[in-house]
Amino acid sequence: MFGRMNSPVLITGCSSGIGRATALAFARAGRPTWATARNPETLDELAAAGCRTMALDVTDEESRVEAVKRVEAEHGAVGVLVNNAGYAQTGPVEEVSLELLREQFETNVFGLIGMAQLVLPAMRAAGSGRIVNLGSAGGLMAFPGVSAYAMTKWSLEAMSDALRYETRSFGIRVVLLEPGGVVSNFAATEEASWPQYADSPYAGFRRNHRDRMARFNRAGAPGMSSPEDVAKAIVRAATASRPRARYKVGVAPRVLPVLYRSLPAAGWDAFVGRMFPV
Repeated sequence: MFGRMNSPVLITGCSSGIGRATALAFARAGRPTWATARNPETLDELAAAGCRTMALDVTDEESRVEAVKRVEAEHGAVGVLVNNAGYAQTGPVEEVSLELLREQFETNVFGLIGMAQLVLPAMRAAGSGRIVNLGSAGGLMAFPGVSAYAMTKWSLEAMSDALRYETRSFGIRVVLLEPGGVVSNFAATEEASWPQYADSPYAGFRRNHRDRMARFNRAGAPGMSSPEDVAKAIVRAATASRPRARYKVGVAPRVLPVLYRSLPAAGWDAFVGRMFPV
């Protein structure tokens, strides 16, 4: 089903960045593309480009069910599910409340799993389908200040591996994208999510982290990718007859895991400490 031009693509989190670029890429390729976001008013440009748009909050079960039902009512089954919706909760472990941590997992992990569970029955009945999960280089090694986000992306590594094994006999392929730094408004949302406490012992660390992330995420910074770069990889993963289990995008997911595995813990900590002084 994934290879047919009339096979529908359902993408979560299309209001900006990678999701928006991916929806445009599929629509321009002539695929029936369903672009979704919590606020459908952010999708007007995608609708003008030929996408079908609708509201979808991946943390809300009724919203997930309604979205999948609409696509299946028209096409029989979702051909490609792109699980892109997500955000980064930042802050030191001590100051990220359990409530904020649960919210991070609800969006980045449980909402993604809920979408996969909903599309799988019709995919199995059709004998084909593809699920593309948006992981991160942060799922390969953790950095200070983004542990909550990294935990969710590490979870997707395990889930995608298990789901790939479990569904391959039904003609369904599961792929994990591992992008590194992407130039978008993601850095701004990261900074906004950092918990703020008066007299925080991590105030200096926050300033250092904010400055470093702003430097890393600027356009033209070494090793940074664009949302369009990631979208191209997603389209390849969704349309290849024999997709790879993982697609790495950018420098970070290729280079940093090698350092992480090869350096002793003290050496890795020294390397990270130079990037993110506490």
